[in-house]
Amino acid sequence: MNKKVLLTGSLLSLPVLVFLGISFRFDPRTIDSPLIGKTAPGFALEDLDGNRIDLAALRGKPVLLNFWATWCQPCIVEHPVLQAAARRYADRVHFLGVIYQDENDAILRFLRQRGSWGPSLVDPDVKVGIAYGVYGAPETFFIDSSGIVAEKVTGPLSPGQLDRILGGLL
Repeated sequence: MNKKVLLTGSLLSLPVLVFLGISFRFDPRTIDSPLIGKTAPGFALEDLDGNRIDLAALRGKPVLLNFWATWCQPCIVEHPVLQAAARRYADRVHFLGVIYQDENDAILRFLRQRGSWGPSLVDPDVKVGIAYGVYGAPETFFIDSSGIVAEKVTGPLSPGQLDRILGGLL
């Protein structure tokens, strides 16, 4: 009797285990963005000083659009990488940060301590994050000079990755 129960339990459990094993191989954050090759969703947001920035007004140069937060450890790791890239590409690329589910006071403290790499835009209702399908921070969208989303990177950017992508947009 115990052998039948064990065999039945094993047969019922096996498909579930196989399904779980296959599922764990995929990170849901790495799903390709449906925005690639399409016009970037427009927005006009204010930075922490109240200056309004309209994405459409930035056409003519590529845009690096990074969703980040102070509570995000990978964002902290990529911060100096973005600072260096912003200096290197200052006249050729617009660098924009969108604050992702964070508090303005925390962002201001963070920027005072570590410095900035571009305007940090406030997205109070996370509408821009939703429009871009942001799953979490950091996520970076590369928009070409005509306003088309060329590439998306989930997770912290490396210097080589940044140079490869921005070099392709310039």
